[in-house]
Amino acid sequence: MSKILITGATGGLGSAVADFLSKKVALTNIAVLVRDPQSEKAKTLAEKGFELRVGDYTDKASLAKAFTGIDQLYFVSGSDIAARLPQHQNVVETATAAKVGHIFYTSVSLTNLSPNSPLYESMSHHTKTEEWIKNSGMRYTFLRHNLYSEIASMFVGAKEQLLESKNVFLPTGEGKVAFVARTELAEAGANVLANPAAHVNKTYEMNGSTKVTFAEIAAFLSDILGENIGYVSPEVSDFEATLTKFGVPAEYIGLMTVFSLGIAEGIFDSPTTDLEQILGRKTQPIAAFLKVAYQ
Repeated sequence: MSKILITGATGGLGSAVADFLSKKVALTNIAVLVRDPQSEKAKTLAEKGFELRVGDYTDKASLAKAFTGIDQLYFVSGSDIAARLPQHQNVVETATAAKVGHIFYTSVSLTNLSPNSPLYESMSHHTKTEEWIKNSGMRYTFLRHNLYSEIASMFVGAKEQLLESKNVFLPTGEGKVAFVARTELAEAGANVLANPAAHVNKTYEMNGSTKVTFAEIAAFLSDILGENIGYVSPEVSDFEATLTKFGVPAEYIGLMTVFSLGIAEGIFDSPTTDLEQILGRKTQPIAAFLKVAYQ
């Protein structure tokens, strides 16, 4: 059996992939990449029996050591948008030099991304990374994820906030999103890693089985909370001013704004999904996810 390395292993996605994969292949065939082996999350992984390899996307020397003897690399895309492109270049170049045989990259599922979109620069990082991987000569599998279901609850706000405001307040218009729970994306990733030969040079659109607007999410929340939760899609200036008034950090406001506008444009309204085939079932509806999150 080939040696598999899972990056981002102390994060929610990478750790879940490792757990799912450990039920399918021997632990001795799985290694996990961590930046700090002394962190509590890294220690937990070690206690479970995973081999720890230390590396940082910003440090090619550490990656070269970590990638030694690796046949399959599950490459979780970087979360630091400002630094992501050079980090990804480091990973692809080092994996190529280390003769990694097959790279599985967590990309993004997008529909009609326009160069004028506020999300174009950050989302184009994924397109560029896919190009680098294709040009590297490594076998590849692109796992294009839609937005996590967890993002819906993060953008909507905490239960207490909703009960006070009685509104979902986001400039998402009538845009739809095929939300997917992170655990289901992790399970699908493990399924693919466990049978790599079936997925060589394939690209998968990892979208939820159903697509919803935030107006529909507000209706779901009304049923869950037993309160009439409305939906307001404000002008961007009103949205930013309102959040600023309530002390929300500017960085967070900016993030919510660009993603909301992307949703309004229909960027995450993907017409297809390969996820059902990989999981062998339909994905969890966002209403079911929210019921757990808000009760």
